[in-house]
Amino acid sequence: MTSVTDNAPQAPSESQTDKQLVQRVKRGDKSAFDFLVLKYQSRVASIISRYTSDSQDILDLTQETFVKAYRAIERFRGDSAFYTWLYRIAVNTAKNFLESRGRRPKGSMEAEEAERLDSGDWLRDVATPEKLLQREEMYEVMQRAIAGLPEELRSALLLREYEGLSYEDIARILECPIGTVRSRIFRARDAVDRELAPLMDMD
Repeated sequence: MTSVTDNAPQAPSESQTDKQLVQRVKRGDKSAFDFLVLKYQSRVASIISRYTSDSQDILDLTQETFVKAYRAIERFRGDSAFYTWLYRIAVNTAKNFLESRGRRPKGSMEAEEAERLDSGDWLRDVATPEKLLQREEMYEVMQRAIAGLPEELRSALLLREYEGLSYEDIARILECPIGTVRSRIFRARDAVDRELAPLMDMD
């Protein structure tokens, strides 16, 4: 298998789906897996960055995720989308890494990521210095609120709001029922909303 940093192969045609690439890999075509690495390495790194902010750890865990996926590709039956299966490997790899070192996932978000979590008009009202200051304060409160969530709530919320995944995909990644995913996201949003409520009431 070619590593993430090796020279990139030529891009496949648009008609080549993930399923077709997986079948090629199973037949021994290692270059097909390189296409999957190129397609998903940035998204896998993004998932892992939710658990650690160390750039070297992110690179190492991203590489480890693809190594594990390559070794387990024969067990991929196609019941879910390939990226859903891959994301589950990434999440488990990151969790196992942190648990082995007695660390907990980081929960902070950058301002632009936090903005995705709320579609309120107040985010777009930046006409005055007061509004700018208020928005900055709300970002900080939101970051602290998300950081303070239990890990299972934070993971579900970030996968939904930051990664834009469906409830079905999140359920597969986190290996829990869809109802549990919906409950976790509701509870996470409610906790964040309660922290933001005092600032939302400010004129």
